[in-house]
Amino acid sequence: MEEPRWLNSEEDRAWRGYRRLSLLLDRQLARDLAADSQLSEADYDVLSNLGETPGGRIRLTDLAAHMRWSPSRLSHQVARMRQRGLVTREASPDDGRGSVIVLSDEGRRTIEEAAPRHVESVRRHFIDLLTPAQVQALAALSDTVVEHLVKAESE
Repeated sequence: MEEPRWLNSEEDRAWRGYRRLSLLLDRQLARDLAADSQLSEADYDVLSNLGETPGGRIRLTDLAAHMRWSPSRLSHQVARMRQRGLVTREASPDDGRGSVIVLSDEGRRTIEEAAPRHVESVRRHFIDLLTPAQVQALAALSDTVVEHLVKAESE
C-alpha cells in the first residue's frame, strides 16, 4: 500500500478551516432563514430552484438530479411542502408514471419574500467579510473543485 500523502500544516489549516467555516456558516444561515422566513434550508432550496424554472414547474426526477438529491428525498420534502401550500404535484403529461412539481402562488410569494432576507444573511455572515480579491479567489477555487467533482461523479 502506498504511503498516504499527509497534509502539511498549511494544507491542514485550510482543510480544517473550510470544514469549520462550512459547518458554522450553514448553521447560522439556517437559523436566520428559519427566524426570518419560517423556512428550512431544504424548503428554500426547493423553492429557489423551482422559481428559476420556466413556469415554476419541473419533473421531480429532473429537479432531484439538478439538486443532487435522491428522488425519494425530494418526494418526501415535496409532500411536506404540499401540506403547507408551497408547491403542487401533477402527473407528468409526457409520462403517466412521472410527476411534475409546480411552484404555487403561495410558494412564489414565500420565496420572493424570503430571498432578500436570505441574501442579506449571506452578505452579513460571509460575502461582506471578504475583500473583492478574496471573493474572486473563492469563486475560482469553487469552480475548480466543482468541475472536478462533477466530472468524477459521471465517471
